[in-house]
Amino acid sequence: MKRSGVDLLVGLFVLLGFAALVFLALRAGNMSSAVGLGPTYTTTARFDNIGGLKPRAAVRSAGVVVGRVESIRFDDQSYQAEVSLALDQRYKFPKDSSVKILTSGLLGEQYIGLVPGGDEQMLADGDRITLTQSAVVLENLIGQFLYGRAAEGAPQQ
Repeated sequence: MKRSGVDLLVGLFVLLGFAALVFLALRAGNMSSAVGLGPTYTTTARFDNIGGLKPRAAVRSAGVVVGRVESIRFDDQSYQAEVSLALDQRYKFPKDSSVKILTSGLLGEQYIGLVPGGDEQMLADGDRITLTQSAVVLENLIGQFLYGRAAEGAPQQ
């Protein structure tokens, strides 16, 4: 009789541990905060370089998550990445708003920063945001820095 009580407690402990792992996996994959989004409207933006941006990445304005990256595709006509953004309908942004790809911390995850414009007309479903700023690629910055340093040290003729 005592053995089955211990088995039951061990089983509950294992089940609780499994639930904790699922919770942490959802938090790490940005899946749990997607549940909080209500009805959305979709806008698109084109970038020359999206860096490491991934679908389901956050769209933030003033630090608040106002949407998610719905999909990313390559446009073989303009040779740019077209990013589809699902914005929460509770938040309306002017048509002349701009977006840029930012990084959380020095080497953290990338997200879209949405900066509101001043237009009186608001973005609607299917609109395109034309004011974009591509991701800053750390490798390019390091290369530019090293190339600049090498040019400074070169002997002058």
